[in-house]
Amino acid sequence: MEWSNEDISITEIYTKIKDEFRKTNISDAVKYIKLARLAEKHAIYNKTTEKSVKIAFVGTNSIQFICKVLKLFLFIKHGIYADIYEGDYAGITNAVLDETSGLYGFSPDVVIMIPDISDIKEFPPLFADSAETETALEVNVGFYTGLWEKLLRTGAHILQANFIAPPINQLGNLEGNYSFSKVSFIQALNLKLIQKKKNNVTFLDFNALASNLGKLKWFDYKSYFLYKQGFNLDFLGNVCELICIQVIALLGITKKCLVLDLDNTLWGGAVGDCGFEGIQLDPQDPLGEAYRFFQNYILELKNRGVIIAVCSKNDIETAKEPFVKNKNMLLKLDDISCFIANWNDKATNILRIAEELNIATDSMVFFDDNPAEREIVKNNLPEVMVIDVPYDPADYASVLNSAYAFDWIQITEEDLGRTSSYIIDEIRRKLERKFIDYNEYLQTLAMSADIGFLDKKRIPRFTQLINKTNQFNLRTKRYSESKIAELMNRSEYRLIYVELSDKFSDYGLISCVILKAEEMECFIDTWLMSCRVFKRGVEDLVFNFIVKTVKSLNCSKIIGEYIPTLKNAMVKDFYLELGFKRVEINSYVFRNLETNEKKTYIELEGEDEK
Repeated sequence: MEWSNEDISITEIYTKIKDEFRKTNISDAVKYIKLARLAEKHAIYNKTTEKSVKIAFVGTNSIQFICKVLKLFLFIKHGIYADIYEGDYAGITNAVLDETSGLYGFSPDVVIMIPDISDIKEFPPLFADSAETETALEVNVGFYTGLWEKLLRTGAHILQANFIAPPINQLGNLEGNYSFSKVSFIQALNLKLIQKKKNNVTFLDFNALASNLGKLKWFDYKSYFLYKQGFNLDFLGNVCELICIQVIALLGITKKCLVLDLDNTLWGGAVGDCGFEGIQLDPQDPLGEAYRFFQNYILELKNRGVIIAVCSKNDIETAKEPFVKNKNMLLKLDDISCFIANWNDKATNILRIAEELNIATDSMVFFDDNPAEREIVKNNLPEVMVIDVPYDPADYASVLNSAYAFDWIQITEEDLGRTSSYIIDEIRRKLERKFIDYNEYLQTLAMSADIGFLDKKRIPRFTQLINKTNQFNLRTKRYSESKIAELMNRSEYRLIYVELSDKFSDYGLISCVILKAEEMECFIDTWLMSCRVFKRGVEDLVFNFIVKTVKSLNCSKIIGEYIPTLKNAMVKDFYLELGFKRVEINSYVFRNLETNEKKTYIELEGEDEK
């Protein structure tokens, strides 16, 4: 696995490395390290890629291999160029507390901290009472909250590994019987840190990862003594995969829709042959219990905000019968946001699902027991995550869970009602088809909006929307919660939120704007909106509020910028439609000299804005 720059082009080398990467087993750390070194040697990392991120790594043990392989993961799997600052060995304290350290000069987007149990400052003594244990907890928690406060000034989001209780301990089985034991204290410390964490902190659950993989193997003491490696290198791929998923979630690259086959995926057998009563879902049968276990896991995903869709080769009425008539079905039709059953190929139907739900195909995960169907989707829609479904349905939930398909950086209350909101969208579409006059349709929706300046309670949802919205997003600039909180307190900035409801449902927060006043001009740093409410007059409502805000800042001009991406072409001419003028030919910068308000059909604060 070696190539000469003279014999082969960079593009061909990249293709070979990518092919080798895809064939590499997740436990083959040596192969990953070799590929990472080849990628560096042949300079395949494209710094001009559309997506890039600056990551500062600090850790107590050796982090060299994590830095190299994570960079490979981000570039090969997601096309993201990672500029990585690698801290010194045992360098967490020095790098963070010393404001002249290279970490601060690097100005990272993400800071990754991987501490070790040796960093725990104080353990309670044997037979410590609750007060002594609490004091020891506060000492340790205070140290890390202090580090977080220091890092706030970078504006970076912190990904911090939690502590892993080791398999070698002082009290044996009694570790789980006393609150002062080392294992009990580590568990309490992890929980306390969660309770105290700031908005700019997300924990990497190394403790769960080590438990799932096996702590007796995770703690490789020989490698630690020889190389100060904090875990068994066999798990390097697993560690980088976990970190990679969190980094891309910070960049707004998330999956939000699970597309499911039916026959031999949600139940045993083919409903067209067996009928709705003959399919295997019997809770008294091991096979039926396995399918019901998978359905229950899907329900849990749906209840946390994952959109569930069906893509089946079946007659539509036959496919729906089990959901309505089989008493052993846990999933119901109301749990499905989009139900497609016909005899078209799955790739075509996935495109139809994406269109009906108004989501991008790269936000979709496909789960089908048929390998031929999976291959068709892989070849025709490579941006869709296709799960390699195992033969045994008892393993379905485990395989989907271990794919980290729906690992988001945060969860908000708006996420929980996502399924019902997409079902209600279909009701709106049916209503719209009844009207010839679109404006008349808008009026019948009885829309009401709350628009104002951002407050603390809305920061999580505001940040989430900024980091996941791609289509109606004029500049696609991402911000962490800590950065949003910082901008809220700067006098030259105004952060605007919009919440919308209509007679069918409450959409919640659906639009974000960040304005920056610069002398007599006001720059629209960020303007994005959920595509589900586009062309409803919300954009005009927001523009009216921007105009009023600009006047209050004593600015006479509004400057807008459109930065093209692969996904935001829908707003290419948005500023022109609002009456802005191009600054110069072929420029994506626009200037608005007029402050006329736009017509809208949305009620605002009790006043009719028509």
